[in-house]
Amino acid sequence: MDIKQSYDIWSSQYDTNNNKTRDLASHALKTTLAGIRFNTCLEIGCGTGKNTEWLITKAKRITAVDFSSGMLAKAKEKIISDRVQFYQADITKYWTFTNEKYDLAIFSLIFEHVENLENIFSEVSKIIVSGGYIYIGELHPFKQYSGSKARFETEEGEHILTCFNHNISDFVQSAKKHGFEIADINEYFDDNDRTTIPRILTLLLKKL
Repeated sequence: MDIKQSYDIWSSQYDTNNNKTRDLASHALKTTLAGIRFNTCLEIGCGTGKNTEWLITKAKRITAVDFSSGMLAKAKEKIISDRVQFYQADITKYWTFTNEKYDLAIFSLIFEHVENLENIFSEVSKIIVSGGYIYIGELHPFKQYSGSKARFETEEGEHILTCFNHNISDFVQSAKKHGFEIADINEYFDDNDRTTIPRILTLLLKKL
């Protein structure tokens, strides 16, 4: 089963099942971006719109993109606003879903399903204004090294999605190559217990 099919199935329970990664990633996003001003936002991997609901309180215009029609259907049920435009797209292909410029692009729990970071950074670098930001929130590489992957329960049993490991240096080097500097980097832990393996890695990148 490919990624799109997996998330189409997962969409029916994504908002309600027990998911520490989803919840901590959402908290990390809001914490990191609370002090960042942005009028225009490109949200890659909007899913069911859980983060979009918060982003719309800060942005005047949002382009929300997801690969899964099931996830987008849930998002459209929640959010009815002329300030949000939803698109279904495969971001590993050439980006035809926007030709606008944005103050901020967001990638939340997306890159674990993307094998080649370079193509994504190449595309996003074209549409971020000078002084604008990219936010990345991912399952921490340390968690991935220990075998953690996106997964959910089905009637047939546990379904584990195809995932790719990316080191912190992979993100940093791709960012530098495409004209971004590190504005902030942080780690988030279950129950804020910093003696354990961090669950979420966040990077805030600023366009030079």
